Amino acid sequence: MATEQTRPTVNSDLGEGIGLHRFGNDPELLQIVDLANVACGFHAGDPDIMSATVAAAVEHGVAIGAHPSLPDQWGFGRRAMVLTPEEVESLVRYQVGALTGFLRRHGAELNHIKPHGSLYGMVARDAALMESVAAVAADYGVAVLGMAGTPHESVCAERGVPFVAELYVDLDYNAEGGLIIQRTPHATDPQAAADRVRQALTEGSIHADDGTELPMRFDSVCVHSDAPGAPAVARAVREAIDALRTAPA
Repeated sequence: MATEQTRPTVNSDLGEGIGLHRFGNDPELLQIVDLANVACGFHAGDPDIMSATVAAAVEHGVAIGAHPSLPDQWGFGRRAMVLTPEEVESLVRYQVGALTGFLRRHGAELNHIKPHGSLYGMVARDAALMESVAAVAADYGVAVLGMAGTPHESVCAERGVPFVAELYVDLDYNAEGGLIIQRTPHATDPQAAADRVRQALTEGSIHADDGTELPMRFDSVCVHSDAPGAPAVARAVREAIDALRTAPA
């Protein structure tokens, strides 16, 4: 559960386009979110889009992190692969390096790393693979965004890498606390998203898709940019956080 002293941030995956195609709601979201997870080219995000996304985030005062993926533009990084820890480290290091070039160009610094899609799930289940992500984060001296109670958190703790636990409001959780990933994003009711945040903040729990009550520790709320109505969802989340923060004790 986040506290008033550790007000949760709002983060979103941005820069998810290629060529003439754009899949997100970046201009609206950059007016709401605190953290931008910028696609680094393997699932989305060509050089021009990366540069423009970094420039826009800097203009809005949004902290910028790398959003490295599996090399799978066809499947938008949402199809798992069998990889060694060495391969995962190379993939992450390559993509983070690409983003840092644009950060330097626009006078910004890397704030965090958040794996994308199936890579996020793979390193949440396999500590050896997560070691590879943590190694890159340690080299850059930045935090990793991930799921509490998984190797995301435990490996970061072992390595002394700062960890930012996430709550998702536009994905469902199963009874074991895992995320239910859909290949095609669906619309989320902004009120339902705000209700989940309020429950997590006040009760330290949320409900799985089958009604199971799940404990929830988090420091940041993720709103995916490519889902229909994402800006309205992010705005509802922000309002819920701010309302609870300013409510009288």
